[in-house]
Amino acid sequence: MQKLGAFQDLLPYVRAATVTLVIAAIAAGLGYVLYRILNRALTVWAKRTKARIDDSIQVHCRRPLRVIVPLLAVMFASPSFELSGPAQDMVRHALSVGLIISIAWLSYRIVVIIREWILMQYDIETKSSLEARRVYTQIEVFENVLNFIIAIVAIASVLTTFERVRNIGVSLLASAGIAGIIIGFAAQRTLGTFLAGIQIAITQPIRIDDVVIVENEWGRVEEITLTYVIVRIWDLRRLIVPINYFIEKPFENWTRTSADLLGTILFYTDFTIDVEQVRRELNRIVKRSERWDGKVCVLQVTNVTDRGVELRALVSAKDSSVLWDLRCEVREKLLAFIQKSFPDSLPRVRAELGRSAQQLA
Repeated sequence: MQKLGAFQDLLPYVRAATVTLVIAAIAAGLGYVLYRILNRALTVWAKRTKARIDDSIQVHCRRPLRVIVPLLAVMFASPSFELSGPAQDMVRHALSVGLIISIAWLSYRIVVIIREWILMQYDIETKSSLEARRVYTQIEVFENVLNFIIAIVAIASVLTTFERVRNIGVSLLASAGIAGIIIGFAAQRTLGTFLAGIQIAITQPIRIDDVVIVENEWGRVEEITLTYVIVRIWDLRRLIVPINYFIEKPFENWTRTSADLLGTILFYTDFTIDVEQVRRELNRIVKRSERWDGKVCVLQVTNVTDRGVELRALVSAKDSSVLWDLRCEVREKLLAFIQKSFPDSLPRVRAELGRSAQQLA
């Protein structure tokens, strides 16, 4: 009889839990149906228009909405739950935490949509497009900033739903004192790095795909984050550089205002070289080359020593990679021309024999 009485006492709780689960399941099902209708409408809209932004909205918002819409439906139905006060509060608290996290997820996706919408208007593949690389760099850095802010707001919102954690936070803020000073010193470097990332985005000493010389390494800026920059070196290695480096230390940026560059090729010949004929041959070589941009082609005698003459050929190309190939081409063909046309003008060592040496001969 006692067991039967205890079971009868549990019946109201079992009935309340069952009714609550049924209501929550029905609400979640209706919410899922509403999500499917909304997703179908977005899909049809995306197919009917030629713009790519609606395709991006449909792709990136699909998964977050799949969670948010049923959660909202369950929250609207929560007043009908037949639960006791503490249990009702616990369920609503869990739904609130889930909704906050889902909204943060959706916010991340919205940031991605905004980034793609802006970048659709620029062609980053065009190496001479400084405007595209400038916007691409700003968007990438500000995307990281917005994601960081969204994460902080989401974590803070979740913590404020817990009464004990909220009280602890208020107490810590009221008695900041020494703890605040310690945290301030600990966060100083992190805050400096964060601000350096924002400064890079605004002033832009570097941009995505810029050609730079960092730590005596030639490479291209591949990625810019809030804390570091990835430089893709010519041999496909990656150089990880702290973001503060580009604020505090000097470095070379070969594409700061334009991608075109000048390159030099040095030759060392004998005094008897015919400079004018070499100059004409240089002009002929670069005019036949597809790598030359048609701007600069100069040959000058830049030095004369006791052993010979230094010739410097100066040529130009649209970017550093093409310039390297052009320099190698000019160096090879001009050397072959000198070997063929002026073999006696190659570098040589002269010695004058004295009388004693002539007598011995």
